[in-house]
Amino acid sequence: MAAREPGPSARDKAPRPPVLLRAARLLDVEKGEIAEPGEVLVVGERIAEIRPARLPEGTVVHDLGDVTLLPGLMDMEVNLFLGGPDHRSPLIPVQEDPAVRTLRAAANARRTLRRGWTTVRNLGLFVQTGGVLLDVALKKAIDLGWVEGPRVVPAGHAIAPTGGHLDPTMFQALAPGVLPLTVEEGIANGVAEVRKAVRYQIKYGARVIKVCASNGVMSHTGPAGAQQYSDEELRAAVDEAHRAGLKVAAHCMGDSAIRAAVEAGIDCIEHGFLASDATLDLMAERGTFLVATTSLTEGMNTTHADPELQAKAADVFPRARESTARAIRRGVKVALGTDAPAIPHGRGVMELLALADRGMRPVDALRAATTVAAELIDADDRGRIAPGLLADVIAVPGDPLTDLSVTGRVCFVMKGGQVYRDDTQVS
Repeated sequence: MAAREPGPSARDKAPRPPVLLRAARLLDVEKGEIAEPGEVLVVGERIAEIRPARLPEGTVVHDLGDVTLLPGLMDMEVNLFLGGPDHRSPLIPVQEDPAVRTLRAAANARRTLRRGWTTVRNLGLFVQTGGVLLDVALKKAIDLGWVEGPRVVPAGHAIAPTGGHLDPTMFQALAPGVLPLTVEEGIANGVAEVRKAVRYQIKYGARVIKVCASNGVMSHTGPAGAQQYSDEELRAAVDEAHRAGLKVAAHCMGDSAIRAAVEAGIDCIEHGFLASDATLDLMAERGTFLVATTSLTEGMNTTHADPELQAKAADVFPRARESTARAIRRGVKVALGTDAPAIPHGRGVMELLALADRGMRPVDALRAATTVAAELIDADDRGRIAPGLLADVIAVPGDPLTDLSVTGRVCFVMKGGQVYRDDTQVS
């Protein structure tokens, strides 16, 4: 089978005729049930009706065959500006300029969309850009139809203290004076600088704020999980973001740092690898989201890292897998995130399978990538196949409720009523 690529006219703003997607099955992700057959009427960029009794005049029928229709999937932690094609050199942070890095992101965005991931949060640049929010620019280009990619919720620059996890020294332990970042580019110390950094990201288009509340596993600046921002600095970031109507996501590993972040009002914990039961209970009570990125603990290639970082990973990753399982059992709201390129872009199936391995039912893993993710980003226009919502619809062979691995074999992708991939027809 060969993919049918949309031609140049697919990007036109001219009205498109109504479209009926016809498939053998459709997943009602809220009910956790498969409906047969699956028929979705799309008018413009939105879903008009499920199993319509009558079709509008001029409706184009896409008969997709023996597949299951799903809502477009959502990855709540990616960095499209890293990884992907030709990312072989560890020196790329000091070799690539912002223009090249943005072109890299465009390639990664296209790959991600074609794998069925129609919305992503891009959680934080940590390179020199001259203050330009590259992910905001990418979002604009995608929204305008200039390049193909998922809907992007951009964070702008990740906000971290000097020597913190997303200070660019974290991976290569760079020498002083190499790749220094400004406050606008996210290196902020003290309450006043944190407020300035957050305000800058908001001013230039960030739709979520990313802070580094603790150390990480693959960084040189101390033990995994040590709290790096003070309680006062965390509260300042939350105050600025919440007054602007934005949520805050915190890279956070250690138990005491996670608790400090939750008590400061952080909306979402990224990773949460070393959380205790008491802290997980607090997250469940407060409604704090967890983006566990649990598949990277098995799928991340650490062979390039220094021996001390490999030793940290060998210690933390097994405990992290168990922590995710405890979070699921305790009712924490878990939204799917891969931390790509920690695992390859577009390979979110690895995270779905990992969540199921940690104890989620297949339908709950799919909800983590649809309804729960939509709640996290305050998007009531996606995450389900239902009338009035955006026509972000994908198709997979088989039944994902009995075999989640089929989500790694996406054969049809529609975003906003436009088809970006169709492998269901024989060429």
